[in-house]
Amino acid sequence: MHKKISSITRRNFIKGTSSLMALSTFGAYGLDFTNREKPLRVGLIGTGWYGKSDLFRLIQVANVEVVSLCDVDQHMLEEAGKLIALRQKSKIKPRLYADYKKMLAEKDLDIVLVGSPDHWHALQGIDVLKSGAHLYLQKPISVDVMEGEALVAAANKYGKVVQVGTQRKSTPHLVEAKKNIVDAGLLGKISHVEICCYYHMRANDNPSVQEVPDFFNYDMWTGPAPLRPFDGLPHRGWWRAFMEYGNGIMGDMCVHMLDTVRWMLDLGWPKRISSTGGIYVQKDAKSNIADTQTAIFEFDELDCVWNHRSWGTSSDPEYPWSFKLYGEKGTLSGDVMKYDFVPTGKGEKIHGDVIYERQKYPEDLTEKGIELHAAPATRAHMLDFLSAIENGTQPIANIQQAHISTASCILANMAMKLERPLVYDQKQMIVVNDPEATKLLQRSYREGWEHPLPGMFK
Repeated sequence: MHKKISSITRRNFIKGTSSLMALSTFGAYGLDFTNREKPLRVGLIGTGWYGKSDLFRLIQVANVEVVSLCDVDQHMLEEAGKLIALRQKSKIKPRLYADYKKMLAEKDLDIVLVGSPDHWHALQGIDVLKSGAHLYLQKPISVDVMEGEALVAAANKYGKVVQVGTQRKSTPHLVEAKKNIVDAGLLGKISHVEICCYYHMRANDNPSVQEVPDFFNYDMWTGPAPLRPFDGLPHRGWWRAFMEYGNGIMGDMCVHMLDTVRWMLDLGWPKRISSTGGIYVQKDAKSNIADTQTAIFEFDELDCVWNHRSWGTSSDPEYPWSFKLYGEKGTLSGDVMKYDFVPTGKGEKIHGDVIYERQKYPEDLTEKGIELHAAPATRAHMLDFLSAIENGTQPIANIQQAHISTASCILANMAMKLERPLVYDQKQMIVVNDPEATKLLQRSYREGWEHPLPGMFK
């Protein structure tokens, strides 16, 4: 009998935040999940780059047996099976599945990681919870707002732990910055925040339509999304170029920084969201995501302004994907690599750097495609996840908080499309005084697929 997780509340979120502060750089690895007598049985849906990366971090910090893997790309699946057999203690190759529902039907998994593309996150996450497993879900949790509401409702109904991969709040140097600068009051009152991404990360290719290879189930990969003509394997970056499968750079990169700011400043839902942008420069590619976008997330006496451009130069080359908190007493800049506090007038500047763990985890140095700077954050995030499972509490990146960050970015894209500000009422699950926008809270699914709704999980 599993411990039922209490409904997600502001109090639980704050408790989770406090527990992570205690588990920060100095204490996180004092939690010993590697020596538990019985290994946790683990499955992974989506064996691409980040799915495997998340799984490898879990293997490093806990006694787990990876028993099941699922992917619609047979080549990727076979490769993952061999790699994981080498990395896990038992050296046993996991069972391989082409259909995730068949994998979940075994009902023999304690934890399932979902690392599939964004358009699958909500459906697969809900099915994992139904199967009785705890869920580690990559961000964003959904591609429309109603998917997110359904996932929150499912998490509350089935009482399992859900940790979402917004691991900036488990990033050691950012935990340190929150504690020693924000919480210590060095910024004073904060009434303006800037978040941004100026990476040239938009795919600008024009591949021709081609035959689907026999090792790749394109129909199943597409799932509930519109079926685009096949123009090459979508792995790693190509699928991100299309709104059919996600929410562009806003949904991919803003969600991290907005979530970080909300965690640092204890912010809930934005009061109002507006956005402008579109494809202004990179017009020749197939990609249909915005190459330029500005969004304003309004909170009480605080505006959080997002900017991205996938062309040109960064406004601050030192912080091309970052947040900046502007307080009356100083400014805090932060990203995945460092942070800097600059006081107003006289005072001491404070700098902090990313923490690497090359000596403790030398296997990081030979892992293909690893983000070395993110590995410690993901390990800490996994430990927080395991602690929540062990104690029946909410993790730091619980589903409600992830939903707010995800939905806010989705609403920003809607505001850009409709060319007007939007106010979301979560209790009524409507956009206030805007029936047209309310209809856009739920995307149309491809024929044969049923869109989940929160009322299904009462």
